Amino acid sequence: MGGHVTGAVSALASELPDWVTLLRAPNPGPMTLDGTNTWLLRAPGAAHGVLVDPGPADEAHLAAIVARGPIGLVLITHGHPDHTEGAPRLHELLDGVPVRAADPTHSIGGPPLDGGALDGHGLDVRLVPTPGHTADSVCFLVEHGDRRVVLTGDTILGRGTTVVAHPDGHLGDYLASLELLSTYRGIPALPGHGPALADCGAAADFYLAHRRGRLDQVRAALDEGAQTAADVVAKVYADVDRSLWWAAEWSVRAQLEYLGRESDGGSSGLDRP
Repeated sequence: MGGHVTGAVSALASELPDWVTLLRAPNPGPMTLDGTNTWLLRAPGAAHGVLVDPGPADEAHLAAIVARGPIGLVLITHGHPDHTEGAPRLHELLDGVPVRAADPTHSIGGPPLDGGALDGHGLDVRLVPTPGHTADSVCFLVEHGDRRVVLTGDTILGRGTTVVAHPDGHLGDYLASLELLSTYRGIPALPGHGPALADCGAAADFYLAHRRGRLDQVRAALDEGAQTAADVVAKVYADVDRSLWWAAEWSVRAQLEYLGRESDGGSSGLDRP
């Protein structure tokens, strides 16, 4: 979710490799920004491409993906429905092309991602485990020639900040994942929502500073007498539209857990209007 940060978190990418194509799903909203980014990667001259995050089960969007075929592999950054809902139907439309995710629940016709080599059909595709937003969140480092990109899913967005979806998401894991991504200096980030960013490392630095600042605010709210996650949200996220406070609570619960303070329960997931 965007929090009070509504602009890009670092400089936008002025250009991307010619083997990268964005197919944005028509599902804009407060949590999805302009819509879910479906990324198609195809090495120059390669017969098959690699698709990252099919997006929602929107027939027009899935048809647009198929029209860009052939596609030899579908990858999932994490299991939230706005990234995975269209995968079963796309698997059918692509005549059984494997869909691979870290969570076996979202893998179709192929093994779950386990750190092994990925067939990038002419691209060097490497799995980068980045739990935190969700337990199953991963990124992908993709290289061809002298160009590299990092597909960041919802771990880093192109605009605003993301939710740590407690209890599935974990703030300690998320901070460690951001530390890892901060080492990818000068490499464009292709996020799950929002515009592409010029520097994954710079974006990760921004996110780390933002998270640490939020933790200081949460500590202050607790010192001032906040008793529940809802109390903390009211103090720390007062500048966020109240219609998004339900989502802010996921991050607050993760922050309370990280600080060793019990939250007041609550369910996981972001499947809410």
